[in-house]
Amino acid sequence: MNWIVDLSFPLEELEYFLLILTRISMFVFAAPFFGRAEVPRTIRAAFAAILSFLLYEGITPHLYPEYRTLLDYTNLVLKEAITGLVIGVVANWTMEIASFAGQIVDTNIGFSMASQMDPLTRMNVTVTGRYYQYAFMLVFIVAGMDRFLIQAMADSFKLIPIGKSVFDLQRFYDSLVGFMAEYVMLGFRIGLPLFCASLLTNGLLGIMAKVSPQMNMFAIGVQFKAVMGLAILVLTVRLLPDAADLLFIQMRTIIVSMIEAMGGSA
Repeated sequence: MNWIVDLSFPLEELEYFLLILTRISMFVFAAPFFGRAEVPRTIRAAFAAILSFLLYEGITPHLYPEYRTLLDYTNLVLKEAITGLVIGVVANWTMEIASFAGQIVDTNIGFSMASQMDPLTRMNVTVTGRYYQYAFMLVFIVAGMDRFLIQAMADSFKLIPIGKSVFDLQRFYDSLVGFMAEYVMLGFRIGLPLFCASLLTNGLLGIMAKVSPQMNMFAIGVQFKAVMGLAILVLTVRLLPDAADLLFIQMRTIIVSMIEAMGGSA
């Protein structure tokens, strides 16, 4: 008995799948969790291909964009690349709030000089900033944030059909300005306990300097603030899930805002 496997498919289906793959690939390589430098590129590429195939099968009906020339199709590819990149980048920016909060903390407790290179952002990250990044990432994964990002990408194909991306610059500007305000505010809220403790410590050291001028307050202060900072970090570990909820809400808000801006929603 001869088995004949028919692998033929219309060319328009391949072109439609490639547009889905373009959006998903740009998102995967820019988003948090999936796009980190610790994840091998082959794993990211395989994950993007598998997710694209699943979404290709799940998106019904297939609404094929209209194009006539290669230049028109190139324009569609660029639209999909920008759409996936914007969603991934704004999600990753939300995770950078943890690094910003860590820099505020380290500046106050004297750890700002001990920084290391982040292979993902190619920027120096302080010790506490790195600690907050990994702590919030662990909380987000436990809370299912990775599944939320995948679901957001799946929903983006309903709100922004293939080839229908509309880039409203005014809405982009308004969303980014609001996000930057929340970025700074959330960073200070996360580092507020250590900031307040550092302020009280500086006041205490100032009083001690007046009472005992012969004491070297600089040498004592550096050690005291370091010990105080580590103690506050340990005591505030139980507050990290609540701080992660704030970042989670902000990430959902900015992703929805950007998708609406690109989908032309009112």
